[in-house]
Amino acid sequence: MVSILDKRHRPLRDLRISVTDRCNFRCTYCMPAEIFGPDYPFLNKEELLSFEEIERLATLFAKDLGVVKLRITGGEPLMRKDLPILIEKLAKIPGIEDIAMTTNGTLLPLYADKLKKAGLHRVTISLDSLNPERFKQMNGRHISIQKVFDGIKAAKKAGLAIKINMVVQKGVNDQDILPMAAYFKKEGHILRFIEFMDVGNTNKWNLEHVMTKKEIIDLIDSKNPIKPEPPRYAGEVANRFFYEDGSGEIGIISSVSDAFCGSCNRARLSARGELFTCLFASSGFDLKRIIRTTENDEDITRILKELWSNRHDQYSTEREQKKDQKKVEMSYIGG
Repeated sequence: MVSILDKRHRPLRDLRISVTDRCNFRCTYCMPAEIFGPDYPFLNKEELLSFEEIERLATLFAKDLGVVKLRITGGEPLMRKDLPILIEKLAKIPGIEDIAMTTNGTLLPLYADKLKKAGLHRVTISLDSLNPERFKQMNGRHISIQKVFDGIKAAKKAGLAIKINMVVQKGVNDQDILPMAAYFKKEGHILRFIEFMDVGNTNKWNLEHVMTKKEIIDLIDSKNPIKPEPPRYAGEVANRFFYEDGSGEIGIISSVSDAFCGSCNRARLSARGELFTCLFASSGFDLKRIIRTTENDEDITRILKELWSNRHDQYSTEREQKKDQKKVEMSYIGG
């Protein structure tokens, strides 16, 4: 397997591809409505990478840099027209072993079957509360939680593997941790709790609003005992826990209280075609300009290798020193 190491000896294995900066939600921790309003200048079609450009870059990442996993993100990726066509292209790339997608789930009833047939393996569905009114408030558009349930049902029917992500904010939805755990334990879907992260500059992040990994573990363990499990592969972002009664699994993503920068093997390609080597980066490298002006794939591969081999990011372990750093918005590069 190809192995290009960065300055901290981390290989590249996972490429996350944002296909749009648009979303039908306005979650406060990602795209607050007061910032991303009706007049917000979203990218037009010409500014987006085409499916052929994404395919070309993903092929080079797989062939020459060792990428084996792709994750499609947004914004809300299903707002990108004809997305199954892109999935079909990516599924044919030699070396790609897994293709997943992160989505709010509301459009899955329209696309789940087509996505599965095109080659998508898994979906991660964002859901931050089971309380109907709180869910409407948090998604910023008063969208019914039933639409997400319908999406989960459609994904299951299509044969897609499913995980659920819950961003936990103390004082906002921390009271939903136990109900969410109980519900998805019963449903048989892995639920992953995510510490509220300081991604971007508009989500009013405050450390006081972070429900830490330890607090989440202690709370769940007090009701349904859990035990830690080893990661399934190097660089897995979630700490895994199994219920001691054998009834299921949960995960916790803890980039604030227990940073995992040391094993980070992910790069992110924005909808505009910029490569970001860290979720908390201030800027990215314009690959769109390169692929639109360069016909020689070897020249592009050389640039990609230089970008990764010179990477030294570890924002989460240096948060205090870099707390005033301007960061790219999550809606621009996905999670």
